[in-house]
Amino acid sequence: MIAVLAVREGVLPLGADEVVAEAGGAAVLVGTGVKEAAGELPSLRTGQLAENGVFAPGRWARQLAKVLDAQQILLPASPDGRDLAPRLAAELGRPLLPGAYRIRADGAEVLRWGGRVGVNLAADGPFVATLIPGVRGGRPAGEPAVLHELTLPDVEAVHDVTVTEVLDPEPGTVDLAEASRIFGAGAGLGHGELDGPAVVELLGEVASKLGASLGATRVVTDAGWTSYQRQIGTTGVVVNPELYVAFGISGAAQHIGGLGTPEHVVSVNLDPYSPMTAMADLGIVADAQATLAELARILEVRR
Repeated sequence: MIAVLAVREGVLPLGADEVVAEAGGAAVLVGTGVKEAAGELPSLRTGQLAENGVFAPGRWARQLAKVLDAQQILLPASPDGRDLAPRLAAELGRPLLPGAYRIRADGAEVLRWGGRVGVNLAADGPFVATLIPGVRGGRPAGEPAVLHELTLPDVEAVHDVTVTEVLDPEPGTVDLAEASRIFGAGAGLGHGELDGPAVVELLGEVASKLGASLGATRVVTDAGWTSYQRQIGTTGVVVNPELYVAFGISGAAQHIGGLGTPEHVVSVNLDPYSPMTAMADLGIVADAQATLAELARILEVRR
């Protein structure tokens, strides 16, 4: 088993270390600034470094297909990983198992229907899979990685994408696993003048005004106040933001288990003894919806 990571100017894709850990510490890093990126992978044991120019999934897939022979080839389900994986699978003539949260010797368990259903996919032989970021976690190798330079072979010209510009994602649409600031909605936010969907929409607008993304607990997504893609927890998205502001969230173990290790946590809750308030750097003992409404007024966010 081996991991394949697309590197842009020394920056690793989301979920890179998890994929390397799943592959037992073996990885091929391809792109620009690969040596620098290798130093940011605690799980890396053996790395093959291919300095190969700007991202070109068609060309890269054809080049990699000529040098990879591992039974299982894993890529992170990051944007570049999702572009490269199907092309690599096609070049190798292998099945693609996308969106996996667990890899097996004979296949993978993948998420479908917006992450609400797990499906077992079996493969009769070698396969290519993408691993969802935030579901596995990494494991330090405990020793310096052994690195080798890898020169990929020249290939005939292929139809390929042309990268014209890379834009930073908008806070409201960014993958929660990549968000550096998150405002979380809990059941306690639904008590007040606004109903559940309306108050969560307001929270999203306030969050966007402050460069943050909207998250939610399972109670909120089950109630239909927002989509399941916004659910944080062990059965939702695992996040690791710099700042997490929890509105009306008591702090159930399932939710806290998906929070990672935020640098700063703020809790807005009427219960001063709730688990979320206990773990917060700043605990605001107040009504969550009333606090949000005042914050919206200060920021001039129209309700």
